[in-house]
Amino acid sequence: MIRKHKHVFVPTPDCLICSKSPLKFLNNWDLYYKNNKMSANEDVNATSGEEQAFLVLLGIEFGLLDLCILAGLVGAGVYWLFYRNNKQEDPAEKFQSYTIQPTSYTARQPDNSFIAKMKASGRNIVVFYGSQTGTGEEFAGRLAKEAVRYGMKGMAADPEECAMEELTQLSEIDNSIAVFCMATYGEGDPTDNAQEFYEWLQNGECDLSGLNYAVFALGNKTYEHYNEMGKYVDKRLEELGGTRVYVMGMGDDDANIEEDFITWKDGFWPAVCEKFGVEASGSDASIRQYNLKEHDDTLLPEKIYTGEVARLHSYENQRPPFDAKNPFMAKLKLNKELHKAGDRSCMHIELDITNSKMRYDSGDHVAIYPQNDSVLVNTIGKLLGVNLDQVISLVNVDEDSSKRHPFPCPTTYRTALTNYLDITSNPRTHIFKELVEYTTDESDKELLKLLGGSTPEGKEKYNKWVIAENRNIVHILEDLPSCKPKLDHLCELLPRLQCRYYSIASSPKIHPTSIHITAALVKYTTPTNRINKGVATSWLSLRQPQPIPNGISHNDGEIHEPKVDYPSVPVFVRKSQFRLPTRSQTPVIMIGPGTGLAPFRGFIQERKYLKDDGKQVGDTILYFGCRKQAEDFIYEEELKDYIESGVIKMYVAFSRDQGQKEYVQHLLERNADEVWKLIGEENAHLYVCGDAKAMAPDVRKTLEVIVKQKSGMSEQEALNYVKRMESQKRMAFDVWH
Repeated sequence: MIRKHKHVFVPTPDCLICSKSPLKFLNNWDLYYKNNKMSANEDVNATSGEEQAFLVLLGIEFGLLDLCILAGLVGAGVYWLFYRNNKQEDPAEKFQSYTIQPTSYTARQPDNSFIAKMKASGRNIVVFYGSQTGTGEEFAGRLAKEAVRYGMKGMAADPEECAMEELTQLSEIDNSIAVFCMATYGEGDPTDNAQEFYEWLQNGECDLSGLNYAVFALGNKTYEHYNEMGKYVDKRLEELGGTRVYVMGMGDDDANIEEDFITWKDGFWPAVCEKFGVEASGSDASIRQYNLKEHDDTLLPEKIYTGEVARLHSYENQRPPFDAKNPFMAKLKLNKELHKAGDRSCMHIELDITNSKMRYDSGDHVAIYPQNDSVLVNTIGKLLGVNLDQVISLVNVDEDSSKRHPFPCPTTYRTALTNYLDITSNPRTHIFKELVEYTTDESDKELLKLLGGSTPEGKEKYNKWVIAENRNIVHILEDLPSCKPKLDHLCELLPRLQCRYYSIASSPKIHPTSIHITAALVKYTTPTNRINKGVATSWLSLRQPQPIPNGISHNDGEIHEPKVDYPSVPVFVRKSQFRLPTRSQTPVIMIGPGTGLAPFRGFIQERKYLKDDGKQVGDTILYFGCRKQAEDFIYEEELKDYIESGVIKMYVAFSRDQGQKEYVQHLLERNADEVWKLIGEENAHLYVCGDAKAMAPDVRKTLEVIVKQKSGMSEQEALNYVKRMESQKRMAFDVWH
């Protein structure tokens, strides 16, 4: 029984507060309150039972006087908080002996405010780029650089590093315009660095009235969604109120994207001049963007970049997470030839990613940072008479630019030409224009002027002499011996060497700490009888594990494994949408001739893992093609083992083992009934990997014919059906050129 005076029973901690669960605490509190409730007629001066119980819980007892005092204290506290502190004081009363002097200090703007940078540096043109391979970024830089010829000042900007919502404020800058060089990646997707900008455009409903803009799209006509990203940006900016200053340009990398860009900007600049009432200066003089600084021996070696992508010494001092700016140095554990005969080569490479914390899924891509051929690098040094081991820095003449250097500096010419600059692709037209001033022979000069111009004759000559005959910068310097450019200027002009992407040929279910790739060695003879080699595959072909001399030890009668020196390869993983169905019961059709087999090797490994784990796995059907079974049937024994174990069903086309060539699309036609049964009745997923120019379009057309013939649909209905499969993620392409 509870007594009627102030001293009441206090529950033990076990009763109320031993539990960490709030729900259990409340239940215990409720029980205590019910057992200790006092009626109103038992003590008229007592607080309510609920209040008393709560106070008792805290170990506190109050009488009427106590409560009055407490109420007074609470009232005083409320007065102090809500009245006293809100009372305005005159600073002069408190600090009568001090005065505040005005200063020119301005609040620091966020680093991602491109508007603040433009206002501070007097710029009125910003060129944003969505770039996956570097071409979009290169075009953006060229446009920004050319602005000075029209009495304007430009800057190139990465949308990933900018507050793109500030586009609403661009009209605050007089005669301003935003240009967008937007590449399309994959199946109509934005590039990695434009993803957030794309999502902002999709979700935002901002007012862009007053924004002047223009778009140049970069794509490839052989892809289904040609220039999709550029088209979307151009349309969406207009929907949000922007003013299109010039018609959208369409760059086709399958033809001549350089010519497309030159043609577009030859119309773009006059449109800008007319819009803002400005005139071209008429000067074609070279405009240097970077100044050369040569370092002497006092610069410590540990301050010099040796090939790192961003952070100095990042290749030695590895720190996750690993990405495009911080690749992981994977050990190359295996480099095996897959071709059994013939003069071509295809490599199976295994990269160890132990302790990297990198994760991948079947269908993802691995990126590799390669190095240029040392023969080409040395040739440039010899032709120009330059010490390639000279340590240099190229410093932007524009101190307000966010891009301080064109590549990591300080570094040597050798490192720049080996790791940072693209010296094997066909040079763009603007490079020829810049080379004129370094050329002494008049005929060489005239040729360079023609190649660097935008006349029909110049375009025709460029297409033949540079593109068709496949000359790179080394070949040009060899063929024009009087052209001796400053190497620092050439380093400024050449584009960045880009990483190469490969479809991962393994499953993390089987190989969680290893990434496999399948790479065909690129090597061919040009019309000028030169041997051109693929940058990455040639470099990888030389990266072989090497036994360490005297690596075998015989201690205490035990023979240990020979020690091996495994070469390192800078890599990172890029996620893709090329995914197996979430339900293992769903049938899959995989079409991948040649190295297009790579991602399907990972798919097959994963399906086998699930099957061995007791999961129900749907039909797994592979269509593979190669030239000759005895030469380039890669992974043949491995695939036969999968067939014998019931994991896959396989159809193979050997294009040159018989008189009439046969390709994977011919096998699809032959198996039309099975194909339609799987995709039309069983909702199978279909995947295509390999050549984008011929194979992928042919496979698509074959599927449309099969759907039309086997379903009774019209041609348009069949076309829509195949498109619907793609939109429903039941059909996916992983293709390349």
